[in-house]
Amino acid sequence: MSRPLLDGPAPSPLTDRFGRVHTDLRVSLTDRCNLRCTYCMPAEGLDWLPRPELLTDDEVVRLVSVATRRLGITEVRLTGGEPLLRRGLPGLVARLHALPQAPELSLTTNGIGLARSAAALRDAGLSRVNVSLDTLRPERFTAITRRDRLADVLAGLRAARTAGLTPVKVNTVPLRGVNDDEIAELAAFAVEHGYRARFIESMPLDAQGAWDRERMVTAEEILDRLGERFDLVPVGRRDNAPAEEWRIAGTDTVVGVIASVTRPFCGGCDRVRLTADGQLRNCLFATGESDLRALLRDGAEDTEIEAAWRHCIAGKSPGHAIDSPEFRRPERPMSAIGG
Repeated sequence: MSRPLLDGPAPSPLTDRFGRVHTDLRVSLTDRCNLRCTYCMPAEGLDWLPRPELLTDDEVVRLVSVATRRLGITEVRLTGGEPLLRRGLPGLVARLHALPQAPELSLTTNGIGLARSAAALRDAGLSRVNVSLDTLRPERFTAITRRDRLADVLAGLRAARTAGLTPVKVNTVPLRGVNDDEIAELAAFAVEHGYRARFIESMPLDAQGAWDRERMVTAEEILDRLGERFDLVPVGRRDNAPAEEWRIAGTDTVVGVIASVTRPFCGGCDRVRLTADGQLRNCLFATGESDLRALLRDGAEDTEIEAAWRHCIAGKSPGHAIDSPEFRRPERPMSAIGG
């Protein structure tokens, strides 16, 4: 799939006061979700953002265009909530892919609805997907997500692979006493189907405020569980990617572990986040936001939007400080921030 050629002078890097250069933008397209994962939100769901508060397709395209042309953003991950709930998503992807300095486009999804949209998204310009999957057991899936949709997720994974949205990454959050006994089983599933397994330490970003560090399965424990079944060959960390990676010996399967809590990678963070209602966040755990939606709707020029973006990133903290007494949870939960 061809991409538009880059033209014009290279933009000035988007750099914070610690010298970190930001090239990776996470764009949340909605705060809504069709699952109710116990570690993310309550059974009754949340109060969704009113539709007029959400960025329109035109506004998303405008902000991504500013980010790529003027700020050096090269990768855009579309997130939610559940981004497949965004009406007309393939059309939005096509518009982003057609930008003069088009970023690499990827998607994080729960996989429900992916079976019917994977081919259209690939044709529109999407490169790859990450699919959340915390268990392979139907009853357990229903208990964790409060929905009986495992078959849909597995069908979505197959469709993504068939469509060429590769590498297909399977994201798992292991929780003690919930699904931590499936770590090796999920890795074997990835080997069998040609996916990449990624295990993520749980973080204090649930809407209920019920995160318990004792239930978090650490990166060390994850690797111990994997090591009981597989020989792991270190790959390391790719550039500023959050995952440390290992290859399962005798296979082409790569396993990643994202240790946001016990092995924070803040020193190399190159990410910035845009919420579905147009608020710019310089960190997943930021307690402040910059309102880009207001600038857009007040008729701001690109130079003003760029300046606001740079000012926000300039104030980025050195790290999330989860282990510090000064740590404060962000007011927004993960589903409203965007992964």
